[in-house]
Amino acid sequence: MVRVDPRYFRPTEVDTLLGDPSKAKTKLGWVPEITAKEMCAEMVHEDLKQACKQAFLQANGFFKAAPRE
Repeated sequence: MVRVDPRYFRPTEVDTLLGDPSKAKTKLGWVPEITAKEMCAEMVHEDLKQACKQAFLQANGFFKAAPRE
């Protein structure tokens, strides 16, 4: 039997997500290799590639279930 403590639940949708990389920079010497704007552009580019693949499959009579996040 498993017991779950509701105090440790977190809502699935969070209104604001904020990050602070200062600890990683200080303790690990980590520095980002790309900017946040570049990262967002990469993410949008990949999403568009996936959408094009999905559209191609559907247009040609194939069905591929979209991944769920």
